[in-house]
Amino acid sequence: MTPALALAYAGIFLAAAVEGEIVFVGAAVLVAAGKLDALAVGLWGALGAAAGDQLIFYVLRGRLSRWLTRVRPIAARRDAVVARVRRHQALMVLVIRFAPGLRIAITAACAYAGVPPARFTILNLISAFAWAAVLLTVVSRAGPGVLRYVGITGIWGALIPAMMLVVFVWWLGRDLSGEEQPNFTPS
Repeated sequence: MTPALALAYAGIFLAAAVEGEIVFVGAAVLVAAGKLDALAVGLWGALGAAAGDQLIFYVLRGRLSRWLTRVRPIAARRDAVVARVRRHQALMVLVIRFAPGLRIAITAACAYAGVPPARFTILNLISAFAWAAVLLTVVSRAGPGVLRYVGITGIWGALIPAMMLVVFVWWLGRDLSGEEQPNFTPS
């Protein structure tokens, strides 16, 4: 492996740890173009994504609970939030990678509710590898394969699904101001 490729994979790891989709989708386009190895992109992207989530989880464990007990609106709902997170903890951890805009909130809620560290780590790794596999497959394989039937080939076969995916992720994570706000009060 050349130093440039090693640097590219290190960049994928760091970017996935910090923000997630944009750089990873760009790397998937480079996989479709034959510039990067799919297995390496998937591996480093998944490990970076999991590392970012787990860093937040482990930093917030314990400290978060003590700090949030000082915030009255949160402290008043503590039992309801903790009960809900504990009841659905496996699903919540598995969905973290697929919830742009909510990753930190869900991770913090898991730390606040005392999700066991081993459970969080294992489920988060599973989620990160699933996330990497889905994005990589859609952008570098499935999208170009489908677009080939309508005559779109070459790099455009990967760029179009990549752009659609980025717009979809932006749409999911956008600010809800100006729209009806969801009511998250516990029932």
